[in-house]
This record gives sequence, C-alpha cells and structure tokens, in this order.
Amino acid sequence: MALYVIGDTHLSLGSSKPMDVFGGAWEGYVDKLTEGLSVLTDEDTLVIAGDVSWGMSLEESEKDFAWLNSWPGKKIILKGNHDYWWNTAAKMNRFFQEKGFNTLHILHNNCHYYGDVALCGTRGWFYEEEKEGQSGKVFNRELQRLETSLKAAGDAEKLCFLHYPPYYTGYICQPILDILEKYQVKTCYYGHLHGGSHRLAVQGTRGGVAYRLIAADFLKFRPEKIME
Repeated sequence: MALYVIGDTHLSLGSSKPMDVFGGAWEGYVDKLTEGLSVLTDEDTLVIAGDVSWGMSLEESEKDFAWLNSWPGKKIILKGNHDYWWNTAAKMNRFFQEKGFNTLHILHNNCHYYGDVALCGTRGWFYEEEKEGQSGKVFNRELQRLETSLKAAGDAEKLCFLHYPPYYTGYICQPILDILEKYQVKTCYYGHLHGGSHRLAVQGTRGGVAYRLIAADFLKFRPEKIME
C-alpha cells in the first residue's frame, strides 16, 4: 500500500496531440508512463496533478480515461490548464460511472483520504498574469476552491496538490502560500513546469510548507512515492 503522485501525463490516445512531437524527454512518453505506472498495485493511490488528457471533451478523452482506469489502484485527478474536457463534478462522476471507470475520482471542492492523511487541492492560477477582469475572477475562484478543499479536511494532516506552481524562482503567489500556511499543509506538490523551466522549480521549505515539482518529464515519467 503506497501513495504516489505525478503531474502532466498529457495523454492523447483519442485525440491528435501526442507530446512525442516535442521530442527529447517526451519522445515515446506513453511507453515511459507504462513502465513507470507498472509499480502500482490494487492497494495503492495515485494523484494526477492536472494536464491529464488533451481531449477537448469527456467523450474525446474516453480512451485516456480507460487507459488510466486499467491500471491497479485508486486514481485521484485534478484539473490542469490543458484539461479542456473538465466539467462539473456531477457530470464527470456520472460519465466515469456510466463508462465503468471505477478507479477514477475527482479532486474538486473536496478532499480525499489516504489513511488518516487528507489529500487536498485545486488547479491554482498565475496571480501576476492579471489581477482584475476575467483572469482575476478565475484566480479568486481558485483561492476559494483551495480553501474549501482544505476546510473539508478538518484537523487531519494535509497534503496539497496543485497544477500551477505557487512558488518558484522569480515568482511567489503569496495569497496561495498564505492559505497553505494557514491550514498547516505539510507538503505542496505541483506540476506545469517542463523542460528548461525545471531549473526554476523550488524544492524546499518555506513557511513550514515543503514544495515539490512532480511534472511527468521531471520525474522521468515514474510516479513519485509519497508514503507507504
């Protein structure tokens, strides 16, 4: 029994956006993910921190979900900036149920548990892009979703999963960091940074919260084990 995390699987089994076109680490990435995910057992839990599938709808992403569902263990999915298939929690859960994807679960305005540890999170946002208008509204909504998720965990030990990094070299999203510190999050895992951007990643502790980059290409497409 183990808890794993990975971000940015960017699956494209039912659409035409395979990441192989970028070459380098992404060449043959589905085969690499296949090898990496082979560690999973029925007792394990895997958190996928956004950019799960390139599909533009739930239907277009169905082959990607079927592939993920075929692996042993429970998978907890949160939204990334390229998850255009994302919909309401009710519609996503209904779709998974209808298709028999019983190992897939959504992290959205809620939390899940691994033993006594609460698994919380949301997509996040780049605060500095725009603080007003539509982008500002999206950012404020993400703050609310993050806090809703953390509140749902009550007094349990908390791990947080975001897609966007809240903190990296040259960038600090203080409102998100404030919430993580307020709720005494132990570790925050984030993705989104690829290739040359890996050098910007913060892998350390600030304000009592440890930060870890878990983008698939950074992890060499092997999920990172968080705990037994």
